Amino acid sequence: MTTQTAEHFDRKYQMHLQHLKLKGLQPKTIEAYSRAIRRIGERFDHQIDNLSEQQLADYFTELVASHSWSTVKLDLYGLKFYYAHVLRKPWVAPGLIKPPKSQRLPDIVTVAEARRLFAATRVVSYRVFFFTLYSLGLRLGEGLRLQVGDIDAARARVHIRDAKGNRDRFVPLPQATHKLLQRFWQIHRNPVLVFPNRHGGLKEAACGHHTDGSWRRTDHPAPGGRGLRPKKKITPHSLRHSDATHLIEAGVDLIEVQKYLGRNEILTTARYTHLTDQTKHHALDRINGLMDGFNIAWGRVK
Repeated sequence: MTTQTAEHFDRKYQMHLQHLKLKGLQPKTIEAYSRAIRRIGERFDHQIDNLSEQQLADYFTELVASHSWSTVKLDLYGLKFYYAHVLRKPWVAPGLIKPPKSQRLPDIVTVAEARRLFAATRVVSYRVFFFTLYSLGLRLGEGLRLQVGDIDAARARVHIRDAKGNRDRFVPLPQATHKLLQRFWQIHRNPVLVFPNRHGGLKEAACGHHTDGSWRRTDHPAPGGRGLRPKKKITPHSLRHSDATHLIEAGVDLIEVQKYLGRNEILTTARYTHLTDQTKHHALDRINGLMDGFNIAWGRVK
């Protein structure tokens, strides 16, 4: 690769980043679409502005063999974005890729397993954080961004800001979660963040230690075997799925659960259950009844 080629690629790549930001895309999407350009750039010696349909077919055939379909789709969308907004050219290979339709049901924990999981998490700040993700049905990034001012105790709700799709929403604040967060705040007293970056930060722990082994390192042995079934792949996002399932099982209306999760489509939420009867009971009462059953043990805070 010549110096001129490298400089040209870098200029186009920076334009790609600029357009991604100007379109208001989420940081995760920006990273995925920019990674797509870096990857295909490496494959074609950073000369990607005039790829033929056959070159693209060869490239994505190689990608399918070594990566998941979700990765292939993200790379496809990233490259299409590059063609549309940077090169201002039509996509040269329409209909090239048609990922198979599939619907994977996520691994979730039972209520009993959730109790054991929280008890087995050794660091108290992580224990509080993971229970908050579960009890509010939050995505990982939503929990990490949570601010003190987002907690509305008077209305028993939490303001979730700048969520997926650049949308805000309100979620019910269970009494158990409020009391736990109050006690946790008395320790760190950060004026802004509910979960400040302490001792390496929660993000590192959540994305590393607590996601790479289905919580096996923090799992307690339980009567009759380990606390969690060994084949379950439990991540922080599993707590969100588990919360939705447990709320529906507790009788919270499916439409209400959809609102709390911040989902557009009811069918996406409906996958959590083969719904039978729905009730009209007040959702917050149901949520409080579920969360009050947890006893988040206190101890030395790290």
